[in-house]
Amino acid sequence: MIRPLLLGHRGARAYRQIPENTLASFELCLQHGCDGFEFDVRRSADGQAVICHDATIGGMEIKNTASKSLPLATLEDVLRQFAHRAFLDIELKVAGLEPQTIAELRQHPPQKGYVVSSFLPEVLTAIQDLDPAVPLGCLCESRDQLRGWRQMPAEWVIPQFKLADAELVKLVHAAGKRIMVWTVNRVERMREFAERGVDAIISDETDLLVRSLG
Repeated sequence: MIRPLLLGHRGARAYRQIPENTLASFELCLQHGCDGFEFDVRRSADGQAVICHDATIGGMEIKNTASKSLPLATLEDVLRQFAHRAFLDIELKVAGLEPQTIAELRQHPPQKGYVVSSFLPEVLTAIQDLDPAVPLGCLCESRDQLRGWRQMPAEWVIPQFKLADAELVKLVHAAGKRIMVWTVNRVERMREFAERGVDAIISDETDLLVRSLG
């Protein structure tokens, strides 16, 4: 059995004393022994790529607030600090960040591998049109979303773990693609997916993930 990539969900999300999607949470995730992490990118009012899962923070709507007023790291911050030592799953939550994301990846090319992922097909298509060499991942949370994975311009299929049965893993690999499952927080499921041959596992429980599979 080849060990899958072990990735933190928004960093080391289970460790609530350090906020998720922050440089400190990403650092903790790597200290636990993960290969890298997933994180979320949104667009501020002044066009900056800022790191946050939700559309609002502290009562401020990110798309309507200038980046200097937001207590958030930027994509450039993450790439500068981690591109040389972590696998990065860069999830674009909104459209409009595609040219900037590519430019920043060229400025700070990840050395340990990466994927740009999204639930939005138009985001993946836009990135492919701008630079076909960027590895893409199609995120799926429902069976409806999953049905179109073969048509997506993506080398990674990234389903919520309940969708990832043994048959899907075989089909994805037969199509020459890779599969990453999220968010796997129980030891028995971590081991089950590793035995099925998934290529990467995302978990909130980063320390547990490494102790179980590392």
